[in-house]
Amino acid sequence: MKITHLKQLLAATGFIFAAGLMQTPALAQQKNDPKFNKMIQDSFRAEAIAGLDRIDQDATQKFCSDPKFADSKQGQAMREKIQKINMDTIKQPSDGKYIGDWKNGERIAQSGRGATWSDKADAPVGGGCYNCHQIDAKEISYGNIGPSLTGYGKMRGYSPEVVTYTWNRINNSKAYNACSNMPRFAHFKLLNEKQIQDVMALLLDPESPVNK
Repeated sequence: MKITHLKQLLAATGFIFAAGLMQTPALAQQKNDPKFNKMIQDSFRAEAIAGLDRIDQDATQKFCSDPKFADSKQGQAMREKIQKINMDTIKQPSDGKYIGDWKNGERIAQSGRGATWSDKADAPVGGGCYNCHQIDAKEISYGNIGPSLTGYGKMRGYSPEVVTYTWNRINNSKAYNACSNMPRFAHFKLLNEKQIQDVMALLLDPESPVNK
């Protein structure tokens, strides 16, 4: 067997084992409870861009659905595997450019539209960043689930390490925190590469209001 094939087999085996560990009692009960399954099915409908696939949990979501397991000693080991799985999904910019237009980035960050049942499939998707973060120091109303983004680049600098970390975090925050509340923007195609480049500019361009 070739080395590459062996590595692929080992990786697949590890993932299957990890998925098995995540079938905790709470999740197993949900899976086998007809009333629960019917409630979920009846609570959602497929319409426009929003399909019923949104109620199917992937390995990361299943892991975080059982906080007791996620915080346990066994869960901690699984947490690291989940984070690696998510990190491996991240692609760096195809054109090698991390920074786009901060003005477009601001519009994306302040827009909460997109990917709902009332949106057309070709409608531009917003980032909705304001729901969880303060973006501009002049704002008086903003979410506080996440940290303030004011002064993001000014405080952290503009080193390659900061740029890469920021890119990765926007793409898939669960690569750093398996149960992060931040959406996996690239993973679920909520933002495309160009949009992420523009949001990067909002955070890192010295001329952006974030850094003023």
